[in-house]
Amino acid sequence: MADPILRLEGLRKNFGGLRVTDDVTLEIERGEVHAIIGPNGAGKTTLLNEISGLLAVDAGRILVDGSDVTAVPAHARARLGIARSFQITSIVPGFSVHENAALAVQARTGSSFRFLRPAAGERETVAAADDALEQVGLSIRARVPAGELSHGEKRSLELAIALALEPKLLLLDEPMAGTGRGESEQLIETLRGLKGRFTLVLVEHDMRAVFALADRITVLVYGRVIATGTPEAIRANREVRSAYLGEGAA
Repeated sequence: MADPILRLEGLRKNFGGLRVTDDVTLEIERGEVHAIIGPNGAGKTTLLNEISGLLAVDAGRILVDGSDVTAVPAHARARLGIARSFQITSIVPGFSVHENAALAVQARTGSSFRFLRPAAGERETVAAADDALEQVGLSIRARVPAGELSHGEKRSLELAIALALEPKLLLLDEPMAGTGRGESEQLIETLRGLKGRFTLVLVEHDMRAVFALADRITVLVYGRVIATGTPEAIRANREVRSAYLGEGAA
């Protein structure tokens, strides 16, 4: 088996007297969709913040492609290919959908970062932005001001911005939050189309999305991992059902 793209070793994070991640050890395999679920306050977003470098860990190690990045700052981790969707950047509402994606391409390539002019004049930037929008189904909305998008379309644009960074590891923090049934179904289909092409770590409360997308699931409760396994194994795990899914979980 190939080495994992991400390995967490004994991560701990305290906020005052509260331990929010508690000895989290976990491996994320290349190309998998790995969902992290758990009740509110379980430490899921904190864990993503630790992985992305937005929060320093109090103890433990984070390894990406076998290299220790525990002390590497967030911007340097982004250059290594760790992208944080839905908290990577704010959509610029007055810019078009395409211009928003193009700015992300420019941030990755370092090409003349002067907002509007380069996006229209650099073929590689335009093509990369077009490709990112195509992957999330927003090509037909490319010229629309981003502020006019529906909530679900804005989620898709944020995903396109993340993809424009060409990540090796994409962290998704509740992408279905605030979406209606139709929008969430569309996002599920979009993410399903990315399976195998990107490594995705998905924090999500929508169990329909989790069980439709995840190759493996890790369950956090009070900051500790209580189970990791396939969706089928997690469904059948009595401790998980008692702590989080409930006996009526779909």
